[in-house]
Amino acid sequence: MTQDHATPAGPFAAADALSGHPLFARLARLGQRLREADRAHPWMLDAAVVAVVFLMFCLPDLFPPHGEDGPHEHRLALVRPPLPATLALQAGLVLPLLWRRRRPTEAFAAIMAVFVLQWSLGIGLRADAALLVALYSLALHGRLRHLAWSCAVMAGAMGLVAVEVSGGGLPVGDALFFLVSAATAGVALGIAVRIRRAQLAGLRERAARLEIERDQRSRLATATERTRVAREMHDIIGHNLSVIVTLADGGAYAALASPERGREALQLIGETSRQALGELRRMLGVLRDQADRGAEFNPQPGIADLDGLCARIRAAGPQVVYTVGGDLDQLDRGVQLMAYRIVQEALTNTLKHAGPETRAHVTLTADATRVRVRVRDSGPPGGARPPVHPDGEGHGLAGMRERAAVYGGTVTAGPGPGAGWTVEAVLDLTPDPTGGRP
Repeated sequence: MTQDHATPAGPFAAADALSGHPLFARLARLGQRLREADRAHPWMLDAAVVAVVFLMFCLPDLFPPHGEDGPHEHRLALVRPPLPATLALQAGLVLPLLWRRRRPTEAFAAIMAVFVLQWSLGIGLRADAALLVALYSLALHGRLRHLAWSCAVMAGAMGLVAVEVSGGGLPVGDALFFLVSAATAGVALGIAVRIRRAQLAGLRERAARLEIERDQRSRLATATERTRVAREMHDIIGHNLSVIVTLADGGAYAALASPERGREALQLIGETSRQALGELRRMLGVLRDQADRGAEFNPQPGIADLDGLCARIRAAGPQVVYTVGGDLDQLDRGVQLMAYRIVQEALTNTLKHAGPETRAHVTLTADATRVRVRVRDSGPPGGARPPVHPDGEGHGLAGMRERAAVYGGTVTAGPGPGAGWTVEAVLDLTPDPTGGRP
């Protein structure tokens, strides 16, 4: 049993089939060439229109056939003017078409004036077709408020022609119907082409606007990524260098009294340096296209890595107490990275400003809607810590606030009891309806 595949049907499928036909493709290319030539030489198309109208409608009136033609009951009793008058009337009807696009209202008015004069004298010319061309150009290029009164004038002129031709036995109603139909066709065609051009212009404008918005989004994404990389680099380098400097100072002091403690300090410096180098490689690997991209797939630090972070800080001297509450392992990796970086920055500031003899207490708690991070230190042993954190509103605290803001959270920092310092952050776990946009 076989099953036929459904084929596209409907007007859109038919339109696609027509647009893909080789004939339409050639016509589209021809139209594109004509538009390019018109943009380069705008007078050429207008002169070509005048030449075509002259060849098709003016030459037959200059060399009229001999004898009477047509049925006697529909023969029109029109005046046949001499050749100079015919040429003058033809020039008045055809030459204004040179300005049909630049001055459509004026060109239509000039042709209409000659048209009314001609039929007032009882003269009929084939060059009257130029009036329909002028009406089409007015509907396409002119102002719409001018088109309204132009149609009214056209209707009056058509009535005059219908009365003139009725003397040859043609009913006024039939003549008026034919003439009004021809004028309506010219107006309708001009308006249809005008609407189509407006639609194409709107699509081109929209495409250009979307391209500009795409470039702006690309630049914004680049700036955001640079900010993120700069923040990560600050956290990695600032924390690890602070630990290394503290270990180096302690190792130099202990080397004289206890070489074993000095060697231990050097080992810790090596481990901390290797960890910092690994994090830097992972971070910089995102920015370059390497042949070996394995380092990019290493996981970012999370809640489980806080034990190692606290151990490195303890190795530098401070006493760190780490307590947790709630189901932290089930948190999103992004939230875990934010919490890790905030604790890392807070402990780095503690080591930098309170010294290796301080005591720090790190607390993480999580519930269904929020994660709270609290880092409190006891300050330097002598209690000489200034009331305002030296890092104050610098890059460290600003970076923590930026991280918390990604999850709709806040960061507060200030003096704690005595000479201590307290940093507290709250991360919101509820979905953000704005998608993280400010």
